[in-house]
Amino acid sequence: MQTSQLELINRLKTEILVIERGGYHPSVHEPRVQPQLFRDSVSCLNFGSDIKKEPCSKCFLFEFVPPEHAYEQEPCHHIPLNAKGDTIASLEAHGQHEKAEELLLEWLRSTLAKLESVA
Repeated sequence: MQTSQLELINRLKTEILVIERGGYHPSVHEPRVQPQLFRDSVSCLNFGSDIKKEPCSKCFLFEFVPPEHAYEQEPCHHIPLNAKGDTIASLEAHGQHEKAEELLLEWLRSTLAKLESVA
């Protein structure tokens, strides 16, 4: 699904706010449950649902997913966050949720800056 430039910019800004406001920290109601980056965000098409009703291919993030990861359970977790190729999936596989969140925030800001410079 193709997203307009302005819509993409606004959605990236929303994701930045989610992270900055601690949206991916465990809630006081379920302190042992670690929210999933992107999947537990208000910008996820399947937010609040235990099952995916909408395919990830309709998500605004899908254009950043490498083609070889398009059919993963969580394709957005395979977006390269830096030149080294770190992804949410690779970092969380090694128990590095905080590092994944940090790199995701950097990626969001960098991607936003690039988009705004050509808008």
